[in-house]
Amino acid sequence: MTDKPKVIVVGAGWAGLGATYQLTKQGYDVTLLEAGAQAGGLVAGWQTEGGRSVEAGIHGFWYPYRNIFALVKELELDPFTPWTRSAQYSPAGLEVESPIFQDLPRLPSPLGTFAYTQFKRLPLSDRLSALPLMYAVVDFDNSDQAWKRYDGVTARELFRQYGVSERLYRESFEPMLLVGLFAPGEQCSAAAALGMLYYFILAHQADFDVVWCRGTVGAKIFQPWCDRITSLGGNILTNRRVSDLQVDESGKVTSVICGEEKFDADAVIFSVGISGMQKIVTSSPALQKRREFRNLMNLGAIDVLAVRLWFDRKIDVPRPSNACFGFDVTTGWTFFDLNALHDEYANETGSVIEVDFYHANQFLPLDNQEIVAIVQNYLASCVPAFKEAKVVDSSVIRLPRAVTHFAPGSYQNLLKASTSFPNLYMSGDWIITNHGSWSQEKAYVTGLEAANLVIQQFSQGNMTQILPIEADEPHIQIARSLNQSLRNMSKALIPNFFLP
Repeated sequence: MTDKPKVIVVGAGWAGLGATYQLTKQGYDVTLLEAGAQAGGLVAGWQTEGGRSVEAGIHGFWYPYRNIFALVKELELDPFTPWTRSAQYSPAGLEVESPIFQDLPRLPSPLGTFAYTQFKRLPLSDRLSALPLMYAVVDFDNSDQAWKRYDGVTARELFRQYGVSERLYRESFEPMLLVGLFAPGEQCSAAAALGMLYYFILAHQADFDVVWCRGTVGAKIFQPWCDRITSLGGNILTNRRVSDLQVDESGKVTSVICGEEKFDADAVIFSVGISGMQKIVTSSPALQKRREFRNLMNLGAIDVLAVRLWFDRKIDVPRPSNACFGFDVTTGWTFFDLNALHDEYANETGSVIEVDFYHANQFLPLDNQEIVAIVQNYLASCVPAFKEAKVVDSSVIRLPRAVTHFAPGSYQNLLKASTSFPNLYMSGDWIITNHGSWSQEKAYVTGLEAANLVIQQFSQGNMTQILPIEADEPHIQIARSLNQSLRNMSKALIPNFFLP
């Protein structure tokens, strides 16, 4: 082995770039392989033939994204908008407006979320029906045991079990699942629902506050980040699709194969989504020999549709980011006023609107013209002025099986960072971690965790500091401690013969 261990990282999203950057800084010989034409994964942007910027959906950066915000500061970038207010619409019109929670007096969690959110139609009696659900929030502490207890139950069953009213579920929790876990409640793991809702909404009053990139994430963050990696000696190769691994007699991975090319490796980090990982397993005899990788074929992914419309006139959109429910039973969608969010469109004479659909199965077969007509009709239900406006340009991006589906029972098939290969590590937003974060922050954190495992393997370099999520508020800590004590006591007194 050389003085500089060779590390191959597969996948150039948040996880892969995070691992590559940290290891390159520590002096490792790192090569990052990306199957696409550019780094960025799902958050990479590109130009249309007309030179307009588009991307595979808009991605928010929430208040708890401590590690991503620290990275951006380290890179000396200024990519984000100020904190923004959000709204929620149904076919009946405006339903909810959210304030900037950190600007308001802080109340114990989750009182601030309920007291300061401005519900336009949802009665107080329905909102109060969520109170019994707090036991499940306390009981789910993101431990392996908690995931196993709740993962076999659907989110819809969980809310029904705890007495959540039908209207509250339909107008509040279901919409949050559709845009947070990208699927309806009957298709979501209760464990994933509790983890996602706690991280983004319930843990601390300010957690739902969000900023947005002032352009595509690819241009504002990933490109300068890649430039920094390259300047440090990292090697980023695009259009390299991994097809197999070479493994020696001891079970160590010795090289990564991309078609006719072979890249020698002392350690390997996979940082790809579920769909990409399944493609690699399908082509790789080496991975197929391991049960943990064969089991990945049991996991699912969800279709996304990203539509960008340019209108002939400026339309007053009250809030820059908006979530919508009730238009399609199993589909959630969001729309964004890019004139307010992106520098590029600030002075555009007409409105530029991004509309993203999640669990968009039924839309993908339609032609672009049909999709654009549906989108404009939906927008007009929320903001009537869209009805008379004319679409002068559009972009429709279909993303089949693009995001992780945390289905009931999926936890048993997810992977941890360490694998049965002693020098092969995993990262990504679907990898099991005790950190507690979700989405982009989780992907980035697992990339850092994988990098630290490589540093431990070779005992070279300094461990990367990973900022923990903000601690639970004192009353939640006390409630969880009491709950765990009662659980331990019941286990000692009562045989554990019930299903978890």
